[in-house]
Amino acid sequence: MIQAKQHAKLLRNEPLARYTSWRVGGAADCLFVPDSLETLIAFLTGLDAEEPVYFIGLGSNLLVRDGGVRGTVVVMHQALKSIKMDGDYLYADAGVTCAKLAKFSAANSQMGAEFMAGIPGTVGGALAMNAGCYGGVTWDIVQQVLTIDRYGNTHMRKPSEFVIAYRSVKMPVADEWFVGAWFNLVEGDPQESTNKIKDLLAKRLASQPLNLPSGGSTFRNPEGDYAARLIEASGLKGFQIGGAQVSDKHANFIVNVGKCSAQDIESLIEQVKQVVFEQQGVLLQQEVKVIGEYA
Repeated sequence: MIQAKQHAKLLRNEPLARYTSWRVGGAADCLFVPDSLETLIAFLTGLDAEEPVYFIGLGSNLLVRDGGVRGTVVVMHQALKSIKMDGDYLYADAGVTCAKLAKFSAANSQMGAEFMAGIPGTVGGALAMNAGCYGGVTWDIVQQVLTIDRYGNTHMRKPSEFVIAYRSVKMPVADEWFVGAWFNLVEGDPQESTNKIKDLLAKRLASQPLNLPSGGSTFRNPEGDYAARLIEASGLKGFQIGGAQVSDKHANFIVNVGKCSAQDIESLIEQVKQVVFEQQGVLLQQEVKVIGEYA
């Protein structure tokens, strides 16, 4: 494995709890934080072809099991944070937070990305899962994307090359990740966009348990219904396993109330699915991605 450059980080046996919003998870065999796209390309080029590779942003839609991750984890949000107007489009690196993209868009008289202020993650994560909230969906505003494969090759791709669905994006090939995207927005009034962002953030603060570590929405909303309603109707608000609890503020959030393990969270997810299916006849599909090994 090649040596990281001066400002990049290359760490061995690095605990991943500090890199996920749930604040749980075991260690990665290797963790790499690039300082530029060039560094990332060089690093991937130097990896063994059999080395498992995972990309994460803010870790806000991710559960890392207590046994950690065998292979290399690339953390994008501490680098690759460029955002700019590029001709008629807004360009953002994968490590840019969705909130920053929304605010930058408003400041540059661009409308259509306000909803992204409510997504607690990075552009890369939003692209990977087609994140959305408050009526907006990420891929509805994507013009084109830049990806990188595990051999360090970059690819410019159009939305038509992906299979895009609700909270789901299928890549054209395996082991390819997003490093940037161009967004097609419309000209608008900066103050109107800023006011809309403030309203969305106030709504989020009022309805979500932002004071406790969580992974964001745990389950996808079934067609024509809401996961939170089904969970609450099943009497599960406040239900707890170990240090993991179904939030009593928003039932589709599982929060870390202290001394929580990844196993606590995963067990609670399975329990919620089982009870909701038994009582409501609906099998919830989890939105959270799970990686790693059991302790």
